[in-house]
Amino acid sequence: MAAPDHLFNLRNNFYLGAYQAAINNSDLPNLSPDDVIERDSIVFRSYIALGSYQLAISEIDSSAPTPLQAVKLLALYLSDPSSKESTIASLQEWLSDPAIGNNSTLRLIAGIIFMHEQDYNEALKHTNAGGTMELHALNVQIFLKMHRSDYAERQLRVMQQIDEDHTLTQLANAWLNLAVGGSKIQEAYLIFQDFSEKYPMTSLILNGRAVCCMHMGNFDEAETLLLEALNKDAKDPETLANLVVCSLHLGKPTSRFLSQLKISHPDHMLVKRISTAEENFDRAVQSVA
Repeated sequence: MAAPDHLFNLRNNFYLGAYQAAINNSDLPNLSPDDVIERDSIVFRSYIALGSYQLAISEIDSSAPTPLQAVKLLALYLSDPSSKESTIASLQEWLSDPAIGNNSTLRLIAGIIFMHEQDYNEALKHTNAGGTMELHALNVQIFLKMHRSDYAERQLRVMQQIDEDHTLTQLANAWLNLAVGGSKIQEAYLIFQDFSEKYPMTSLILNGRAVCCMHMGNFDEAETLLLEALNKDAKDPETLANLVVCSLHLGKPTSRFLSQLKISHPDHMLVKRISTAEENFDRAVQSVA
């Protein structure tokens, strides 16, 4: 018989965006030394997802094992844009160290950071070999960012062969279905619907369902779901961005959601696109004035 997976619920909470629940329910008995390291990694990544970068930075000291050091690098990278170059230099140095360079958490964090940098080829150098379900799921995300749904589908097949019912396999399946579109949108909606019936509702699940609704033209239902997500986290960037898009389709004002997004997440893709469009419009106006 396989040993019980003491971290199953903790991982699941993290994967589905229930970060506070992951933190609150992390005091688990009978953990092996490796499980303790993984547990701590997930807890600190949950704090990072909630924006508490300094907590991870201050609590992970130089004697901590490699996975926790990698998580600290992610906190440093996200917390201080001015130190991104030095953080990435440290990351590259660790990745080239034969003693720790192949650590799965270090490779995962490298993939996340280089995906943030939109350097997808560099990200894949470290993630493409896989090794964990999270690395496979990150590969799916990277390939979708590169508009290579064919490669994303191959990664999904690998995940399905390992564990078809795994939460990350189901999530990756939903992401791919959304990217492919058409009749696949309904399949993605059913995956998020299944999550909402099995697990506590999170912004991630609500946004997933809402995006499916928007693809299917059900903007009223999407708005209801997104406002529920906003009640759970008023600063969540995806909720705010989706509310901007949804409100436009419903003919409702978007300024409040867009202002919140600009203030809390000035580097969000939607903010950058709108700023570029406004600059182009201003230039066009000046050219004919």
